[in-house]
Amino acid sequence: MDRPITLITGTRKGIGKYLAEHYVRKGHLVIGCSRNELNWSLEGYEHYEVDVTDEAGVKVLFSTIKKKYGRLDHLINNAGVASMNHFILTPVSTVNKILNTNVIGTFLFCREASKLMQKRRYGRIVNFTTVAAPLKLDGESIYIASKAAVISFTEVIARELASYGITVNSIGPTPIETDLIRSVPKEKLEALIDRQAIKRYGTVEDVANAIDFFLQKESSFITGQTLFLGGV
Repeated sequence: MDRPITLITGTRKGIGKYLAEHYVRKGHLVIGCSRNELNWSLEGYEHYEVDVTDEAGVKVLFSTIKKKYGRLDHLINNAGVASMNHFILTPVSTVNKILNTNVIGTFLFCREASKLMQKRRYGRIVNFTTVAAPLKLDGESIYIASKAAVISFTEVIARELASYGITVNSIGPTPIETDLIRSVPKEKLEALIDRQAIKRYGTVEDVANAIDFFLQKESSFITGQTLFLGGV
């Protein structure tokens, strides 16, 4: 198979769904996953019901990819959860959910993808962080802590994987009008957007454009970087 094989997590809706459609349009075979079944289908797209925090389930997914295709070119770790609350009022169950999805999920997919990619000495990994980290948005302490961990993790594994021809970068979107931010008060979002150089909500097209750059074969000299959108 000549076309690129791209794995995207969290594709049931929002940014993940758009990215799945975007890369199918670009000629990729796209493999996606989510915890729940889809209510849509797309030619050139394969879906698996996998919780990104379930190590056994993640291993089965990568075993299936290896058996069917023998390789993986791109991994986009889009799956993530957020919660807006003062840290004093945040229950441990929420902390565990956020850290497990955003940090452990990213770790598991990066680890298993790297095993497939290193054999061909080629791969592109893009992780998701957020502009809320550099902007230190109050009320988002655990979410920001999880996404700051993703930045540090990305920077270190980029070094560990460089000799295998695998690049690892991260993207930090601004607020985008998806389910992820529906629980955030409008005034909080507007205050955050006002701190950006470009004062508007981000779009899924903005995100895809940045990921396109990281996935290019010509981007082989770019790794361990975080690209924040909106000019923060």
